[in-house]
Amino acid sequence: MSVPSDRPDLGPAADRMAALLSSVSDEQLGAPTPCAHYALGDLIDHVDGLARAFALAAAKDFEALGSAGPSGDAGRLGPDWRERLPRRLAALAEAWRSPDAWQGMTRAGGIDLPGEVAGLVALNELTVHGWDVARATGQPFTAEPALVAACLTFVAQAPAPDDTDPGDGLFGPPVAVPADAPPLDQLLGRTGRRPDWTPA
Repeated sequence: MSVPSDRPDLGPAADRMAALLSSVSDEQLGAPTPCAHYALGDLIDHVDGLARAFALAAAKDFEALGSAGPSGDAGRLGPDWRERLPRRLAALAEAWRSPDAWQGMTRAGGIDLPGEVAGLVALNELTVHGWDVARATGQPFTAEPALVAACLTFVAQAPAPDDTDPGDGLFGPPVAVPADAPPLDQLLGRTGRRPDWTPA
């Protein structure tokens, strides 16, 4: 799996996620999201966990990482999540600014993978889940073209579901979008989302 020669800065995606989360009210935590199995509070807990996990992956701090993947349970958020998440997102972005983060092997979610791939996974998580949060809460969402292009490079090389197991692959069944759709819509479709999704 290749990585762009100019390694992307995760800062804009992390900052955008923090800004989106700052507008989430307690009443919205039970709202549906484009992630079929996650209410908004569950998704925020997932983002909290992945921010910590991928910052540790960048530092290759395997002892602190453990083997568990990010959770998705609003009950684990705790009352301080609005203060904690911006710090974790900023730390995540800063960790991936180190050239060493992109070198060698690391681990995330109990899976060993090259650092250059882990960085793209983290960027993709921030970008796609940022869109999820925006859609669930009725906020606008835009992403830098270069970051969307880096995410598309990653998802294009990810294992695709096959006919015998449509739930296989990293993201589940892709959603068809027009060939001339904007790059963000193409990314969303490839990660199993309908670009026109709205809360029911």
